[in-house]
Amino acid sequence: MARNENARRLLLVHAHPDDETITTGGTIARYAAEGAEVTVLTCTLGEEGEVIGDEWAELVAHRADQLGGYRIHELTAALAELGAAGPRFLGGAGRWRDSGMAGTPSAENPRGFVNADRDEVVAALVSVIRELRPQVVVCYDPNGGYGHPDHVQAHRLVTAAVEAAGTGAHPDAGAPWEVAKLYWTVTEHAALENGICAIGELPQTWRLPEPGERACVADETVTTAVDVTGVLAAKRAALAAHATQVSVSDLGPEYALSNNIALPILGEEHFTLARGELGPVGADGREHDLFAGVPVG
Repeated sequence: MARNENARRLLLVHAHPDDETITTGGTIARYAAEGAEVTVLTCTLGEEGEVIGDEWAELVAHRADQLGGYRIHELTAALAELGAAGPRFLGGAGRWRDSGMAGTPSAENPRGFVNADRDEVVAALVSVIRELRPQVVVCYDPNGGYGHPDHVQAHRLVTAAVEAAGTGAHPDAGAPWEVAKLYWTVTEHAALENGICAIGELPQTWRLPEPGERACVADETVTTAVDVTGVLAAKRAALAAHATQVSVSDLGPEYALSNNIALPILGEEHFTLARGELGPVGADGREHDLFAGVPVG
């Protein structure tokens, strides 16, 4: 099928299934609903994740080690709720493994994403970029959002791949393509604090986060805020689809991971422009569209 050169094309690179929904689910749903070509590229299957509840508890890495395959199912369902295309995995499903947290035995696994050959991963990313030709790419900030080694690795390698994709590097990976904008997905401090303050009744086993317990960035580092209030139902449904990893409250617009720390589902998702030119901004001095100022077609 011929490519629509007039389409807006957005590529989001995430480390594990569920990261795409937690940090950028509203953005995915909004742009998909607006007709943009939205692709989520996932680097691992999330094999080292903890499991909420008993039904799938035996799938974890130190038992049956089948969680990664099950999470493909969850990711497929979540992307369908967001209106995006089905899952795509860097190097093919299972090529690189979830590394777990720093200092754990899983981080020493030779197949772990943190131990992947840099040139191989960058070449694979360049190939995807040149194939899809996105004007906008989204990945993590240098801290990987909250320090997970796979997130930090994704930041490093996506940054390198975006730079290489527009050059003559990796000639076997297709014709060069210059990405107009690279963004980091971030959580704004003020939005997080306001969202936490607005939380009302919680499920009995949940608790509010302690001050400073949840990762966020200084407000002034945010360049772009995307309004996702119109697609919050889709984001909520996608979070619920990741049921081994995420619980969604029946009492309000909150969710929790396996630690049962409540977090708000925010009406804006925040980004920092890392590469490219800032487009037109609003009265708050921020962009409100990832494609702001990007020529299409």
